[in-house]
Amino acid sequence: MKNRILLSILLLTISLIIGCRVPVEDIGVEKDYSKPLAPGKIALRKITNPAEIPDFSVACLDLTNLRKGVNNSLNYLSKPSSKDFFPIANISHAKVVTSLMAFGRLLDSGLSPTEMNKAIKQQFDVYMSVGCDDLGTVLFTGYYTPIFEGSFTRTERFRFPLYKAPDDLVKNSQGEILGRRSPGGSVTPYPARSEIESSGMLKGNELIWLSDPFEVYIAHVQGSAKVKLPDGKLVTIGYAANNGRDYKGISDALVNDGKIPADQISLAAMIDFFKRNPSQIDTYINRNPRFVFFRQDQGEPMGSLNEPVIEKRSIATDKSIFPRGALTFLSTKLPTMENGVVVKRVYSGFGLDQDTGGAIRAPGRCDVYMGQGDTAGKLAGQIRQEGRLYYLFLK
Repeated sequence: MKNRILLSILLLTISLIIGCRVPVEDIGVEKDYSKPLAPGKIALRKITNPAEIPDFSVACLDLTNLRKGVNNSLNYLSKPSSKDFFPIANISHAKVVTSLMAFGRLLDSGLSPTEMNKAIKQQFDVYMSVGCDDLGTVLFTGYYTPIFEGSFTRTERFRFPLYKAPDDLVKNSQGEILGRRSPGGSVTPYPARSEIESSGMLKGNELIWLSDPFEVYIAHVQGSAKVKLPDGKLVTIGYAANNGRDYKGISDALVNDGKIPADQISLAAMIDFFKRNPSQIDTYINRNPRFVFFRQDQGEPMGSLNEPVIEKRSIATDKSIFPRGALTFLSTKLPTMENGVVVKRVYSGFGLDQDTGGAIRAPGRCDVYMGQGDTAGKLAGQIRQEGRLYYLFLK
């Protein structure tokens, strides 16, 4: 731990000295970060001007868990089914694999940060997300794995369920939700959240029970949870599927209705509001038609590639436009906890594109995994920051 503290101080000192090559803006005038790609366009643009390639030296000072993340991506890409999603953004499956293997060799080489920065620039092409404005602007947000108390059996305390995927949910070969299969065999859109909840149609399909309905909703939004059982055992509840409806956040509604001031909106603020106003939970969460189904997993929380997600190494992007499992580089600001206070710092770091999310559906959006538990939740809830998202591929 002492070494990690000293390393954090060193990283901060260097970042203050050399700064960040690409300006990182605090959010001012809102942009349309969810603007989709124009027809025929691709999400990645190769950087041909060396002066526009970021400096990787600061990121090379802290490579914690990066080798593990690379191995997870390679494990996913070793599965024959992974080839079904390539090429994407003109990047082939083989290109991602060879790039990760080459980067892994650099990680194992023992090079200094300066030497590694030079080697990366010599060996890799750097691409940048076109962002929401074709200028590379990406909105970074955060997500995490909450830890709740719960039970596999319903009790007076634990009476709000997370559900398993129902048998009538229909997917295609790539896992996309097609809808609900009727007894006659036809497929229709799966009902939205409000109908699922009010109809009781999933009765008998409960996986686990929690003590608070907004905790259930948080699990739906984050996509996974750790649950502490009455005997003290901790189990992982992972994402299994959803009802095929588009995700719609509730934070804007809470602000527009005057429930929480715009400059105070955060996950913590929403938790506090609904604890004081439990009768309003259904009113707001039912505005989000997406409903998530779960399964019990072994080990650590998994991303959409069915590989473990790693704090600050795993990111979630739109998997229809970005290459799965690929090596990335983030340039933005991320919060950190210092003496019990959340502080935003300039952040440059390598990541792996290993997850997706309900609201992550454009080249101008990226979600950063911040870990497990309450502290991770506080940090994730504070991330709403512009920056740049890069992808690295072997020349």
